[in-house]
Amino acid sequence: MLGLPDATDWEERRKRRAKNDPRGAALPQQAVNPWETAALQLQQQRTAPTPPAARPAVTPGPTTAPWVTVEERSGSAFARRFGRGVLWTLVAAFALLGAKSVLIPKKVPAPLQSTAPVQAGPTYPADEAQAVASRFARAYLAWDEKDPESRAAGLAAVLPDSADTKMGWDGKGRQDVLAVEPGAVTTAAQKQARVRVDVLVRPAAPVARPPAKPGAAPAPTLPAHWIGLEVPVVRAGGRIVVTGAPGMVGIPATGPTAPELVGPEADAAFAELTAEPVTKFFTAYAAGDTEAVTAPGASVPPLPAGVLLVGVTSWTADKGSGTDRTGTARVTWQLGGAQLEQTYRVELTRVASADAQRWQVTAVHGGTA
Repeated sequence: MLGLPDATDWEERRKRRAKNDPRGAALPQQAVNPWETAALQLQQQRTAPTPPAARPAVTPGPTTAPWVTVEERSGSAFARRFGRGVLWTLVAAFALLGAKSVLIPKKVPAPLQSTAPVQAGPTYPADEAQAVASRFARAYLAWDEKDPESRAAGLAAVLPDSADTKMGWDGKGRQDVLAVEPGAVTTAAQKQARVRVDVLVRPAAPVARPPAKPGAAPAPTLPAHWIGLEVPVVRAGGRIVVTGAPGMVGIPATGPTAPELVGPEADAAFAELTAEPVTKFFTAYAAGDTEAVTAPGASVPPLPAGVLLVGVTSWTADKGSGTDRTGTARVTWQLGGAQLEQTYRVELTRVASADAQRWQVTAVHGGTA
């Protein structure tokens, strides 16, 4: 009826379900109508305590990632790889440089010299120092017991204010200064210097010696002789002054050994050609009239009166060419009752006129340099 199963069929189905489902066995036996059975099951579900909600079962399926893989373009991949390569290259280069600086210390180069011109400081006024030292030496070594004020006045001009103008002199004796020759200036600290001065003196009193016995010969008087002085000076107030007493020093008896000098190669033919004009020049040189024997425009002052030419001892011309030539002449003069041989370097030039040419002197210098 109405498509529902009959009671017999329903009972058999219930028994089979009870075997498979324990919950089916708990149903009342008298419930044979399916509608009643359904009502009873609904009532049991309402009255039973509600269990905690269970987490819904997840249907197993394929595992999904939280991101989506996207295909990367070729240009982006190349740029990324190139950047990584550059970065690692720099890291390796810095590592190598660091290792090199540890294993091989870098040499510190010497400071470069500036190419800008360096202006030197003011040099020591050597000329002024020599002049002041010469004035001091002349006053210091000249004395006269009858005129002590002259010596004091000469020293006061080159000494500091309020300095002792006696400078150790005992006020006795007499000595004259004939010549003063300043020499080397040796600078020191604090604007000081030491000036060498050679002084030619002539004592006017006899040589000091122990008292002579009665009837002994009088002591001789020393001839003129040179005395060496080293004078201390200082630059103060824009000028040079002597700072104190000097010290006497010895004068070498001989000079140092001179180097061997090689003279120019000689031209015998030219020396023979110019021997006559050179002799005429030295004759006029001693006579006081050189204008006629010198080249046009040359100026050679004559020698002073009292000098006579004995002769040209030798004349050697240097090898060369052109209109200007040079040679060496050895000349003997007579003066002061004696003869004296001297050496000259003579410069010649060729002077030409309409009908002839000749060699004339343009300059003459003493010595061989």
